[in-house]
Amino acid sequence: MKFSSKVQKCGLSPMRKFHPYAVAAKAAGKRVYHLNIGQPDIETPPQYFEAVRGFSQPVLEYAPSPGLPVLIDAIQKYYDGLSMHFEKDEILITTGGSEALQIVLNCILDDGDEIIIPEPFYPNYNTMVSTCGASIHPISTSPEEGYHYADRARIEGAINGRTRAIMCTNPGNPTGAVLTPEEMRMMVDIAKEHNLFIIGDEAYREFVYAGEPLQSLGEFADAAENVVVIDTVSKRFSACGARIGCIISRNRELMAHAMKYCQARLSVATLDQIASAALYSVGPEYFAAVREEYKRRRDTVVTKLKEIPGVICSCPRGAFYLMAALPVDDADAFQQWLLTDFDDNGDTVMFAPGGSFYATPGKGVNEIRIAYVLRQRDLERAMDLLAKGIAAYNSR
Repeated sequence: MKFSSKVQKCGLSPMRKFHPYAVAAKAAGKRVYHLNIGQPDIETPPQYFEAVRGFSQPVLEYAPSPGLPVLIDAIQKYYDGLSMHFEKDEILITTGGSEALQIVLNCILDDGDEIIIPEPFYPNYNTMVSTCGASIHPISTSPEEGYHYADRARIEGAINGRTRAIMCTNPGNPTGAVLTPEEMRMMVDIAKEHNLFIIGDEAYREFVYAGEPLQSLGEFADAAENVVVIDTVSKRFSACGARIGCIISRNRELMAHAMKYCQARLSVATLDQIASAALYSVGPEYFAAVREEYKRRRDTVVTKLKEIPGVICSCPRGAFYLMAALPVDDADAFQQWLLTDFDDNGDTVMFAPGGSFYATPGKGVNEIRIAYVLRQRDLERAMDLLAKGIAAYNSR
């Protein structure tokens, strides 16, 4: 049987590919501390479940393809509160931020096209871009420079006749890097000058830790034709299972094309939309408490990592991830060994190896991504396990 050349270019998720080894480790009686997947343990606001319980329509009907008005209104009001106004037809509801990204990429990329993305990046971008027949042109960064990429010369040097867009995750997954307002302005200006789309994957907007105001590429109304914002309730409200995201853009032609995909998949789940609309009633005190909790966790992980000889890491300014370079030869091999051959009093640890977060061959071989989504005492134990694991692995 013949399979698509596009699907054969796609790889497995580095966050999930070691799942069988983790299952076997648990079956052998080990406790695995999971730092590999960005699944928050923060409780989902009760407004979500109250809205589900309050649903009383006799028929669970298709929702409109653009999304339910109640959810679109809630998102519009949220952005108004950030001094960014979008018309209702400039917002399309999607099945999570992932579908939003896939739809946008399907609209702008053709076979042979390129999209510029700083690396390391969220590995599923590879799959999304490959299924469009396009490729990622990476902007390389390193742990030694704190994964900084917002440099005009570096970005413009990657632009060629096949370039169609620039994408940035802000705050960053997997690095936790946060663009300054000046850097955002510069990125938007490059897109305007070169007639490119600039896509802001802003799933982690609420999670910034230096007291700076929330930012979005949507602020730049002068770049209406260029800017596309991807948003989601998954991380903001600790509601990953809701699978509700959206595309936001003032580019009417893009949104008209995106509607074709929205209609082709008929609609997003009605109940999840109704419940997600209720999430936007959550007050600022919720976000303040969540930010403070993640900041404590971040500080715990960074402090413990800096105590491990040979580890290179910077303190992330946002999201709930960090990348670190370890003093090991191969993070993939190290992770497998931790699950199959190592434990400390029956405990071991799981992270996401860094190689798959890069498009450049050979990059990230000794790097890992850590999602600091566990309670503080569990993070402390997980970092101790990492330190002991490194020492034992290198002394084999």
